[in-house]
Amino acid sequence: MDKLNVICVDDQREVLSAVLHDLEPLSEWLNIEDCESADEVLALMDELDSEGECIAVLVSDHVMPGKTGVELLTEVSQDRRFSVTKKVLLTGQATHTDTIQAINSAGINQYFEKPWQAEVLVESITRLVTEYIFDAGLDYTPYHGFLDPQVVLERLR
Repeated sequence: MDKLNVICVDDQREVLSAVLHDLEPLSEWLNIEDCESADEVLALMDELDSEGECIAVLVSDHVMPGKTGVELLTEVSQDRRFSVTKKVLLTGQATHTDTIQAINSAGINQYFEKPWQAEVLVESITRLVTEYIFDAGLDYTPYHGFLDPQVVLERLR
């Protein structure tokens, strides 16, 4: 069974803690990692990749010191190793232009404004991980009870 990782990054510890708390129900079948900067995320992704682990989803805040979330997600989208990693922008401060840039250059799969609804976040991450499993060509059967049934049905047609 491949080890699936979801990485969450936000420079505000209280926001990051809230995201981790909301994603806790998924920790039964996913490894949820947290980082406080874009550089920390990139180092973690390199480490996980070198250990043969899968990075299914990257959830990033937008306004962070150093690199913005859009810059981080764009960089990740251009790295072949993470071509099927799903990308989520979670922010309360992105402008309309930032959002369009994230969609166009970073290829984000989901956008959430703060404050988000926990149930919607969990459903979205479940859907994105399910899509990742199929896009990466992984065996979905070990995760079958956790996956988004609608995506499974669509992908098995």
